[in-house]
Amino acid sequence: MIFDPFSMVVAIVAISVGAGVVNNWMKLKSATKRNVDQDREMEAMKADMAKLADRVRVLEKLAVDADRQLSAEISKLR
Repeated sequence: MIFDPFSMVVAIVAISVGAGVVNNWMKLKSATKRNVDQDREMEAMKADMAKLADRVRVLEKLAVDADRQLSAEISKLR
């Protein structure tokens, strides 16, 4: 191996570029993993929101329903 200044400069540049590529690849991989985890959490939250919306609809119906209609529906369920 020849240790002239040109070879050393080429080696330093190659190592620097290689380290930059590896660094960017690791950041991208980490960001992708976070996005997948965030997507899972978002889907779970959407499912919870849908369940809560259904519950609110039922509660609103009960709150604004006339007594006789509510009594009739309760009687049907028995």
